[in-house]
Amino acid sequence: MKETVLYYTPQSFSHTARLKGALVTLGIRIKNISPGQVTQKVGYLAGMDGYQEQPATEPLPILDQEMLVMHQFSSRRIDALLQALRKAGVPRIALKAIVTESNCDWTFYELYEELKKEHEAMSGQS
Repeated sequence: MKETVLYYTPQSFSHTARLKGALVTLGIRIKNISPGQVTQKVGYLAGMDGYQEQPATEPLPILDQEMLVMHQFSSRRIDALLQALRKAGVPRIALKAIVTESNCDWTFYELYEELKKEHEAMSGQS
């Protein structure tokens, strides 16, 4: 399976095109996550076998930060991706994750909430 980045952004930023350009240059598949998809399982969004689309819940939760979720990446390729983003002038994206056996069963929103908590704890915010 091809390396894939699940990319969510609450709005179009000036760096969004540069970010996508860096991914394309590296041959990485981009899956843009829309607000209507945030209640879907990460495994489904990443195209993993055994996952199906779920009915959307109402009201949809609001995600107010950018998020990058990497699937099928080696640690060497993660480093290459992060370096390419820096070189392209993309500001640091605080909420990043790798698809794991544990989080592939979470909804995208649940992963977002967990990453937000971890980021706040690590940066001394609460």
